[in-house]
Amino acid sequence: MDPYGDEDLVELYDVDNADGDDHAYYRALADSLGARKIIDLGCGTGLLTHTLARPGRSVTGIDPSRTMLGYARRTPSSITWIEGDHTALPATADADLVVATGNVLMHLADLPPVFTAIAAALRPGGVFAFESRTPMSRAWIHWTRESTYSERETPFGHLVEWLELISAPPQSDFSISDEEIVVVFDAHNVFPSGEDRVFRNTLYFRSYPLVSAALRDAGLDVRADRNWSGETFTEDARLMVVRATRG
Repeated sequence: MDPYGDEDLVELYDVDNADGDDHAYYRALADSLGARKIIDLGCGTGLLTHTLARPGRSVTGIDPSRTMLGYARRTPSSITWIEGDHTALPATADADLVVATGNVLMHLADLPPVFTAIAAALRPGGVFAFESRTPMSRAWIHWTRESTYSERETPFGHLVEWLELISAPPQSDFSISDEEIVVVFDAHNVFPSGEDRVFRNTLYFRSYPLVSAALRDAGLDVRADRNWSGETFTEDARLMVVRATRG
């Protein structure tokens, strides 16, 4: 089931994924490039997308979730909203900036066709920017009921939530040389009626060498930082913040 297809939970998405240093980074990047045409791939509810829009700038938001796009469209704007995935990217070679924020790339099983489509959308010198957690983050080791259990009041009543890890490599089998770790987990959401809406998620934690090789194969030159402050990326970094430029 689509974890972003529940209308009630989408109402809470922006609260749980608030504007922060990551969004500030992408806005500053767009300004530094003087970007006039921007595509937000995997735009979700449009929280970042709306802040990228301004007079004289063309902004497009693309997402496969009809529910999230429906939420995004509630705010009047000049943004073009497209329901779809990377295959909906226009191969016009005129975009100044394509962004894919949060876990967008981590949801995708096959990167090469995505990067190829993005490269085709960018103008020469255009930039593709995104972030992704590396295997070294080991984020999944905390995805247990004990570590993630929470309760809160929402517009839909008292909500109980937790994550349950379904599959991941044992810690003893994990090493820094692993290029891709596939993690499956369930997100539980128990509503006042007692109904537990469970959504299964699969995330791909990939190494920088694997990601950068796929970007280069798509004709993109790569630079990575380890955080939003621009510190130099190292092999033990938990996050990669990537800027890839079409040559």
